[in-house]
Amino acid sequence: MSMNKNALYFGLEFLFWVATAIIAAAVIYPIISVVPDYRFLVPNLVFIAVFITCTRYIFLLQYTWLAKLQVVKTALIFAGIYGLFLLVEQINKFQTFMDEEGPEALVGNLPQAELAGIVGYIRSEMMFFGVGSVIAVLVFMGRMLQSIWNYKNRGVV
Repeated sequence: MSMNKNALYFGLEFLFWVATAIIAAAVIYPIISVVPDYRFLVPNLVFIAVFITCTRYIFLLQYTWLAKLQVVKTALIFAGIYGLFLLVEQINKFQTFMDEEGPEALVGNLPQAELAGIVGYIRSEMMFFGVGSVIAVLVFMGRMLQSIWNYKNRGVV
C-alpha cells in the first residue's frame, strides 16, 4: 500500500470519527441540557460510537485501513465476543435502574410535562443505540469472518 493510500485511509477514518462525534453530541445534547449529571452518559456514548463504527465497517470495510489486516480482524472477532457481554450488561443495568429506581431518580425533579418527554427520549434512544450496537457487533464479527475467508480463499476483501 502506498503512502498516499494510507494517508487517504486515515484521513477518511478521522473524518468518520468527527462525524460520529457530531452525531453523538446531537443525540446527547437534549439529555445533558435537562439532566446535567446524567449517570448513563458514558454507556450512552459507547452505544452510539459502537453502533455507528461497526455499521460503517460492515458496509465500507474495503475502503478502510482494516481491509487487509487479517490478524487485526481476527483479534476484533474475539474482542467482539467480550464486547457483546459488556454491551448487554450496560443495557441490563439501564433497564434495571429504570425499573427499580424509576425515571425520577434518573432526571431529578422536573415538571410532569417535561418529565414524560425527556424520559421517553432517554429510554428510546438508549434502547435504540444499545440494542443496535449489540446487533451491529454481531454482524460486524460475521463480516470480519467473511472478509478473512474471502481474502484467504479468493484474494479479495
